Amino acid sequence: MKLLRITADGLPLFKEKFDICFYAQQRVSEDQKDILYPLFSNIYLNPANGFIGINASGKTSVLKVILLSLGILNNEPINHIESKDILGNSQKAVLNIFFYSESKKEICHLETTITSRQTKAEGITYRILSEKLWSKLAEEVTTRKSLLDFDGKEPVMFRSGQEDFLSDDVSIMIAHNKKSKENMKVVNLLQFTNINVLPFSDNIPAEVITYLDPTIESLQFEEVDQKVIIRLKFRGKEEIVMNNPIQLNNYLSSGTVKGMITFTLAQEVLKKGGYIVVDEIENHFNKEIVTTLMRFFMDSKLNKNGGILFFSTHYPELLDEYDRNDSIFIVRNRNGITVENLSAILKRNDIKKSDAYQSGFLEGTTPMYEAHMRLKKSMIAAPK
Repeated sequence: MKLLRITADGLPLFKEKFDICFYAQQRVSEDQKDILYPLFSNIYLNPANGFIGINASGKTSVLKVILLSLGILNNEPINHIESKDILGNSQKAVLNIFFYSESKKEICHLETTITSRQTKAEGITYRILSEKLWSKLAEEVTTRKSLLDFDGKEPVMFRSGQEDFLSDDVSIMIAHNKKSKENMKVVNLLQFTNINVLPFSDNIPAEVITYLDPTIESLQFEEVDQKVIIRLKFRGKEEIVMNNPIQLNNYLSSGTVKGMITFTLAQEVLKKGGYIVVDEIENHFNKEIVTTLMRFFMDSKLNKNGGILFFSTHYPELLDEYDRNDSIFIVRNRNGITVENLSAILKRNDIKKSDAYQSGFLEGTTPMYEAHMRLKKSMIAAPK
């Protein structure tokens, strides 16, 4: 399955209707096809999608909506999805998720209405009030404009209340996925934004290690008496033996550890297809490492199965790595979060994106001048 679009109403943190598309909105020239993933006909996916905004603009919240939608499509119980807190105490949140079923060659539209309930014992829990699923064959699509048009079509599946066997927080997608035999690989790295501890004990590809730190000769994981032994060796140094991944932080930089996590898991997504979600991608990384990751996903020879990268960032310089504007989303928080595709604001691709962002031309993308001046005055007035 491939995500095409998500809309959401009723999310407490968002100022207006949440609406983001992941397929190419702008015209696709011949020389740009190598950086996009072809679905069918003239429909292409953006394989590296960046969400940029200043501090506290809501970037993490946007990523949580995406992760929630992916979890619903994977028929995970909503109450088990890590990003479910984005629903807050909403009494009626309506998610419309549009996706492409690769096995069935169909475009599908899932509408899921969710409500919350709070109890002393369980806190806030969620259940699905109603659900409908529409589908149509890809061959029915004649123009990009009609791609997600389901007017006049009856649902092919809906939640009738007769599914006694179905938990009230599990989507009817469970039936769809059983028939289509589809399931997405989703890697959620939000928990590793500021915490760097290897979550796995498999050997990391040597190429990843060398790229991140050429002074490392080897890093191996062995299981001895049901315990993991870690062997780290730097060139020209004696081997270091550890029994806990957290000890690696005593010998490796935070960037190296985060890189091992990110690139190893990204390699799986590139190989199998699927999604990887990284918050504040520049944390512990220099610009070259970040752009390397982005370029891997935008390389059609390397990314043959349509692996998709979603990331948030504060760094406008990363925007200049894109030849197109429709892979970039501007996130703002002005009495509520909004997210807008850059192609809707900046019509030309040849304008330097970082300059437009930093200059304030895009509005709401630079810290407020008044706040800046108040901070400056307070620092000047601070006692010595």
